[in-house]
Amino acid sequence: MRIALALAVFLTAGVALAPGAFAQGHEAVEAPKQPWSFNGPFGTFDRASMQRGFQVYKEVCSNCHSMKEMYYRNLTSIGLNEEQVKAIAASATVPGGTDDSGQAVERPALPSDHFRSPFANDKAARSANGGALPPDQSLIVKARENGSDYVFALLNGYEDAPADVKVGEGQYYNKYFPGHQLAMPAPLHEGAVTYADGTPATIEQMSRDVTQFLTWTSNPDLEVRKRMGVKVVLFLTLMTGLTYAVKKKVWKDVH
Repeated sequence: MRIALALAVFLTAGVALAPGAFAQGHEAVEAPKQPWSFNGPFGTFDRASMQRGFQVYKEVCSNCHSMKEMYYRNLTSIGLNEEQVKAIAASATVPGGTDDSGQAVERPALPSDHFRSPFANDKAARSANGGALPPDQSLIVKARENGSDYVFALLNGYEDAPADVKVGEGQYYNKYFPGHQLAMPAPLHEGAVTYADGTPATIEQMSRDVTQFLTWTSNPDLEVRKRMGVKVVLFLTLMTGLTYAVKKKVWKDVH
């Protein structure tokens, strides 16, 4: 079992709210429900979408946000083969101890390594982001009620602020974020990545794909639990029928 704290808000770069943000009179907008492939008792993850979502994370999100609970070897679960995973890991470097002179060195990552973090520590992350700490994304979908819908909505919720709302310095308006002002600019732009399968990289498509990927990282055993749940229900249904049949036979002569 992976043990970690579900961190507060997806991609908020520290969740820096502008002073008086809640005093503007604008209520939070509820994230619209989306038709996710993993919804429902028989839902499953869309592997193609997860692979595209990993690409969005790797090429965009990972520049600021860590994913400390994930190992490169976990990527086989999204449909990548071992050779692909080895190549992805080797494209990153991780701390490799020290050399003979005591200097820190790095080495190519292995499938057994955690995802590389963009910063050496929290102080370095804050220094590079104007004092805000970009949250880890490993379990980010679990940090919010209706997390997948919220993450998708947040990524699509950037817009110009209403005339009566003053946006603080270094803040950006997002209609789905509580208080509507956060320290992270819109991370996705049309064509920000080039999908290998030719899927158009619109903001909506990239948002949907990276949300699919982040839902999986937050719930890697979702499909296993659903399959187990179906088996348990079928077993209990069968046992109920058998128990009722036995009861009828045992008590059939009792009036």
